[in-house]
Amino acid sequence: MDYADRINRADAATGMASFELIGERHFAISEHHSCKNCEENSVSMMSEFKEFAMRGNVVDLAVGVIIGGAFGKIVSSVVEDVIMPPIGMILGGVDFKSLAFILKAAEGKAAAVMLNYGKFIQTVVDFVIVAFVIFMAIKAINALKKQEAAAPAAPPAPSKEEVLLTEIRDAIRGK
Repeated sequence: MDYADRINRADAATGMASFELIGERHFAISEHHSCKNCEENSVSMMSEFKEFAMRGNVVDLAVGVIIGGAFGKIVSSVVEDVIMPPIGMILGGVDFKSLAFILKAAEGKAAAVMLNYGKFIQTVVDFVIVAFVIFMAIKAINALKKQEAAAPAAPPAPSKEEVLLTEIRDAIRGK
């Protein structure tokens, strides 16, 4: 009798469904499932996740995403409330949010089908501002890195042996 036959006979006797995991028998229908491998795997997975989540890069990324979201709202407000109104006024009192092509007029309860190119123009201006600010920030960071690289490193201090040899040399010269 092979291993699978023994499992099937045991299943028929106990009335429990089971499956095989690397030679161990695990019961899928059981009130109190406790398996040393399962407990170790869950602890191992939790420790791996904790290690992954606490890496500096992941935390930095999370902070960057949060600050980026807030920065995006600020840029959108600047574009909508500060930049676009004067541009609209210069162009003859145009409200960019309302610029659209009507593809199909409203009929009854159905809304009109419109191509809102004014909102698109505003979004492009948002993008250009964000891209420019990011470009300037990267440029400043690269300039700081170049300054650090260009600064010559101080020569290392002489070792104790070199200091003693220098003293001996100077003492011999002094005689």
